[in-house]
Amino acid sequence: MADHSDTQDAPTSAYDVIIIGSGAAGLTAALELATRLRVLVLAKGSLTGGSTAWAQGGIAAVLDAGDTFENHVRDTMVAGAGLNDREAVEFVIERAPESIDRLVELGVPFNKDSGDLHLTREGGHSHRRIVHVDDATGWAVQEALLRAADANPNITMLGGRTAIDLITDRHRDQYSGAGHVWGVYALNEETGQVERHVARATILAAGGAGRVYQFSTAPRGATGDGIAMAWRAGARVSNMEMMQFHPTCLYNLEVKNFLITEAVRGEGGHLKHPETGHRFMTDYDAERMELAPRDVVARAIDDQIKRFGLDYVHLDISHQPPEFVREHFPTIHEKLMGLGIDMTKDPIPVVPAQHYTCGGIVVDLHARTDLPGLWAAGECTESGLHGANRLASNSLLECFVFGEAAASDILTMWDQLPDPPSILPWDESRVSDSDEQVVIKQNWTEIRRFMWNYVGIVRTTKRLERAANRIALLRQEVEEYYGSFVVTTDLIELRNLLQSAELIVRSALERKESRGLHYTLDYPETGEVVRDTVLVP
Repeated sequence: MADHSDTQDAPTSAYDVIIIGSGAAGLTAALELATRLRVLVLAKGSLTGGSTAWAQGGIAAVLDAGDTFENHVRDTMVAGAGLNDREAVEFVIERAPESIDRLVELGVPFNKDSGDLHLTREGGHSHRRIVHVDDATGWAVQEALLRAADANPNITMLGGRTAIDLITDRHRDQYSGAGHVWGVYALNEETGQVERHVARATILAAGGAGRVYQFSTAPRGATGDGIAMAWRAGARVSNMEMMQFHPTCLYNLEVKNFLITEAVRGEGGHLKHPETGHRFMTDYDAERMELAPRDVVARAIDDQIKRFGLDYVHLDISHQPPEFVREHFPTIHEKLMGLGIDMTKDPIPVVPAQHYTCGGIVVDLHARTDLPGLWAAGECTESGLHGANRLASNSLLECFVFGEAAASDILTMWDQLPDPPSILPWDESRVSDSDEQVVIKQNWTEIRRFMWNYVGIVRTTKRLERAANRIALLRQEVEEYYGSFVVTTDLIELRNLLQSAELIVRSALERKESRGLHYTLDYPETGEVVRDTVLVP
């Protein structure tokens, strides 16, 4: 059985592969690798604390007789404003049905209609192709993957480990200038000790950077850890300015990040001005209206809120039969009822919120990064699939396909991977416990606020420059604090938040056009030349 102990110090020499992250990408890779190798999966906090468990909508795959791979490719490219890598798009979409088959074999209880998988439709899709488990698909997938990993004797899972930095050749007993990755230093959140986890191969599946923003649907731990660690180790990142904002997050003063899934609009929900009842998407995209891609809908809602001084807009599906609403959205219906909102009768107050990190660590179709010994999969990467805007329900799909790709590549080249060298222990002899935790809280709050106001849905060069100036000031303060005090999860996350914020702002300043999720008032037109914004350490 897999080890769930939060106190056991994982032996540094007992595992072949280390995976950082216990969501869809990480566990998919672990299950494939465990056919031959011993795998260690590390998770910050709970093993179910990542974004996978939060995914409501579903998984996109061509399963309907009237649909084709080319249709799905075209929809993905249109949503991505041409910034996608077509080869990567085809690679993922053509493997989608196989991914669904594997999940069915693992026992994911997808909804069915007359014996076949029930397919719903979401914004940007030209066909019904979203397989789902009611409106809680991510949780069902997470449970199935964890159950399979827990039953596998070759997989050890350790929760309560906060990754600090990748172990590279500079951490060897005898320093080498090469950039090979040998594992990770991780904080044991219970004991406060920093552990060395060393292996021939390391996979980053650490999720996105959504908590850089004040309003986000991402879980608390989405602080850009994988992206920041890879960058510090020497890997390139790309398209970090392409930060997706979900159009419809519940507006509630007590519940900060409850997502109202895309499928509510896919099944007929209307967006309305809360005072006049006007269905305003007719003014922004008369053909697709509520089924326009997320960037279009998010900007429309943002415009309504700013133009009319609103706190929120309404998402109304009350015109559908009550039993239809309850059947399709049981989780959302129950949650809203607890807050006094009956979505079968009343409109839902919604606002946009950060939802998905479309940029990240540059990887190829084998999930390889620039650094030997390091692979990456999922939201922390820029694989070429999403381009300038992620199409709904392509995210979990990317996790399955690239988790599988990373594992397959490691297994194929296993005999060529060198054994790890002797690695130096973590040195905290020059630091002390902090008596100023308020510094972390203040800086965390400041980053998230100026990122929301200056680097949000609509940007300007002046706002981006203001954000860059604040990042420069905070960097000096955070580095001084990091060098003086014992590491904690909050401090590690603050360091990674700031690094992620810097990469987002630098990328946004480089893009002198509006494309997909990057919309700037100074360059409102989309340029003719399509290029990634690649940053090199």
